[in-house]
Amino acid sequence: MQTSDITVIGGGLAGTEAAWQAAERGIRVKLYEMRPQTMTPAHTGGALAELVCSNSLGSNLINRAPGLLKEELRRLGSLLITTADAHRVPAGSALAVDREGFAAAITQRIQAHPNITLIREEVTTLMQTSRRSVSETASGPVIIASGPLTSARLANAIHELTDSDAPLLDGAPSRNSGLYFYDAIAPIVELDSINFERAFRASRYDKGEEVAGDYINCPLNAEEYRSFTTELVHAEQIALREFEKEDAHFFEGCLPVEVLARRGENALAFGPLRPVGLRDPRTGQRPYAVVQLRQDNAAGTLYNLVGFQTNLRYGEQKRVFRLIPGLEQAEFVRYGSMHRNTYINAPYLLYPTLQLRSHPEIFFAGQIAGLEGYAGNIMGGWLAGVNAARWLQGQELLILPPETMSGALIHYITHADPETFQPMKANFGLFPSMEKHVRGKRARGEARAQQALAALENVKAEIKSEG
Repeated sequence: MQTSDITVIGGGLAGTEAAWQAAERGIRVKLYEMRPQTMTPAHTGGALAELVCSNSLGSNLINRAPGLLKEELRRLGSLLITTADAHRVPAGSALAVDREGFAAAITQRIQAHPNITLIREEVTTLMQTSRRSVSETASGPVIIASGPLTSARLANAIHELTDSDAPLLDGAPSRNSGLYFYDAIAPIVELDSINFERAFRASRYDKGEEVAGDYINCPLNAEEYRSFTTELVHAEQIALREFEKEDAHFFEGCLPVEVLARRGENALAFGPLRPVGLRDPRTGQRPYAVVQLRQDNAAGTLYNLVGFQTNLRYGEQKRVFRLIPGLEQAEFVRYGSMHRNTYINAPYLLYPTLQLRSHPEIFFAGQIAGLEGYAGNIMGGWLAGVNAARWLQGQELLILPPETMSGALIHYITHADPETFQPMKANFGLFPSMEKHVRGKRARGEARAQQALAALENVKAEIKSEG
């Protein structure tokens, strides 16, 4: 039997997953997405669940934290992870997708669901003047999944709702907020424009985590590397406004390549350009550094530069990146860019159910909640959608066990120090200590995975018993 509506704000990864999970539980859902009428600095169209940065969701190996997180989501019935599996493109052991096919499939599934109404409007207000109930547009719980590119008006409404230090975006952020960071997007080039007299196909060690030949490699010798990095660190960047210059800080997991290059002469050679496990077939030797490119679409005609998030001017990107051997005549179908990502102070504001402490009928999900990474955002959407439905149906809300990767991430964002909180991707360091020490990284990962999947079965049994 249908009950009152759930309102979901945002048609990205978290919002579509939340809407789907609630709708599958018999709840009517109103899903608001402002695109394409109101665009963001990074999106290209109006498709739901558009991937705006990398097309990779990370490792699929369950003895690795990102892979375990995705396996948990598969077992929990995630729409987005199963759709990603169906639109996978070669990337070794990583789950990379044809981003257009993936987004089109999610859009079709959402639009076709009988319990979901997709509304193409920007939400700009959340509270009535009484400050005791959500906007009159909602007749039940609200899930805010507006993402890292939340519009200025909605961000200000969230600030008013929470009375937190979230940034005010009507011209300048709060100087004391610290609740945003800058994220950058890597460029994409056409396969046919890559020079295979210099570039070669191979994966590290041609075994293990990656399938041989899934990556295109552009090798650099020491002289080429020095020349490239010198030009890179001196290239002209897109100018920031004055308050951005004063307050901007970068998320360590996605540094612009030029920022990383400034940290030291060999910062790139030990980072995204590390040559370990690769040999140049022309010389038979390991290069000094290697730029890797990963397939970006199902047809295999587009490749993105791995780790090359950037804020260089477009003309500078073309000039500097064409210094990379193999990319001398590269044709760029998308240049890199940088944008501000906004998130709330989740440890201060949210319960582990993803409810807002001051307004338990409001849930936050995805990167606006302080989660990081595609799979992490999907997981947040899953939990918010399930819990909003359970809230309406009078059931006890789920708190995911911290022994799972999903639960460990939720525990982190709701229990971290509010003064220093920053989003963090899935990693085993978030897990509670194991009772028995296991030696070896691979063995510890496998033990963690076994423990997590066993704990997840208890969650599934609880859901099933109440269904």
